[in-house]
Amino acid sequence: MSSPTGVPDDAYWQRPDPDSAAPEPPPEAPTPRNDYPGPPRTARPSANWRPPTIAHPPPPRSLPPQDQDALDDAEGSARTVTYGVGLVAGAIALILLCLLCARVIF
Repeated sequence: MSSPTGVPDDAYWQRPDPDSAAPEPPPEAPTPRNDYPGPPRTARPSANWRPPTIAHPPPPRSLPPQDQDALDDAEGSARTVTYGVGLVAGAIALILLCLLCARVIF
């Protein structure tokens, strides 16, 4: 990689000599003019700009009644099926583990 001045060594990156004359300060930048007045103001909306609203919505409908006993029976049978599937999967895993250990030992 070369330095921006074209000097091939590290002279560009060295500190200036303290005995040399102080560098001149950079010239002051001109102050920017502020001619932009900003965005135009928006017009006020008319008094009737909102859509009409319903003052009194109808009351919510009632939900159908629930049979709590039937729900409890369905949850119980689902729990039984879940436990049964878990027990069968656990038994199969235990049998496979015993076969694997027996094969390693014997």
